Parts: sequence; structure tokens; C-alpha cells
Amino acid sequence: MKPTTQRSLVLILLALLMAGTRADHFGPLPDASWAVFFVGGFMLSSWTRWAFPLLMALAVAVDYVVITASGASFWQHYCVSPAYWCLIPAYFAMWAGGLWLRRRDVGNDLRSLGLLAAALVASVALCQLIAQGSFYWISGVVAEPSLAGWWDNYVTWLLPYMATTAKYVAVAAGLHAVATQLARGGKAGVATL
Repeated sequence: MKPTTQRSLVLILLALLMAGTRADHFGPLPDASWAVFFVGGFMLSSWTRWAFPLLMALAVAVDYVVITASGASFWQHYCVSPAYWCLIPAYFAMWAGGLWLRRRDVGNDLRSLGLLAAALVASVALCQLIAQGSFYWISGVVAEPSLAGWWDNYVTWLLPYMATTAKYVAVAAGLHAVATQLARGGKAGVATL
């Protein structure tokens, strides 16, 4: 399969995954958005200039559909405050983690697994810092913001977001490892996307 065809397939699958899960952060099939941006940064690194904005636009479109379908006004919804637009740098932190990992010559070995874990933990921690921090401090939803309140909120939500993202990334990494093995006839390495 040609690299462009591979990337196109990955982009379509990531878009479908995000569109299908974004409506519920921790439901039976939790929101995969953070993992989508991390995997996108890794798998679609050469398409960053347009794939990231496309997936970002999809995230906003899904939010619009979910919010308006509930009968609420998108622009009046408490999630769509000035902090909402901080999701762009927050999600780019996830994308950048994937980009960083891609540039580390990873393969199917323990070193690569360690790099994956480090990149994922750092990306999720930064994404949470930006997304949760901006919502806490500038959304106007928190009546009396304090450093202690912010820290408690950050720590409370970090592990659930970390766990959800890690599960999706683990599945993607497993699929990528199998696809790489098959594409190379059983030899270890990274697919050339």
C-alpha cells in the first residue's frame, strides 16, 4: 500500500474514532480525542499542516452537534467559554508528543515502549494542564478559583484522562506493531508512513 493511501486510511480511522466517541468523556466507549491527536502526530507527521487543523475542526463540529442536539445553544454552553479555544494548544500538545516519538526512530522493542510511555505521560500531563487549567482559571465557571482548588481539580482528572488515552494508544500501538510486522514480512521496524 502506498504511503499516501496508508496515511489517508489512518486519517479516516482517527476521524471516525473521534466522531464516534467524543460525545461522552467517560461513557462505555470514552472520548478518544486525546489519543487521536497523539496517534495523529505519530502516524500523520508529514501531514501536520493540514491534518491537525482538520481533526481540530472535526472536534469542534462534533461538540457543536452534541451541544445543539441537547437543545442548548453552542455559544451559551458552559463548556464553550474563552477557555474552549485553549483546546487548540492542548490538543497540539498531544500531537507534538506523537511527533516527538516519531522522530525517535522507534521500533518494536522495549526502548521504544519506554519512549512511547514517556511521550504519552508528558503529552497528557501538558494537555491536561492547558485544557483543565484554562477552563478552571478563565472560563468563569469556577466561582472562587484558588491554587489549591486548581491543583485538586488537575490531580483528580489527570489519571482518568491518562488511563483513557493510554488504552486507546495501546490498541493503536499494538495494531501498528502487527501491521509493521506484516508489511515487512515478519522483520522488526517501523512502517514508513
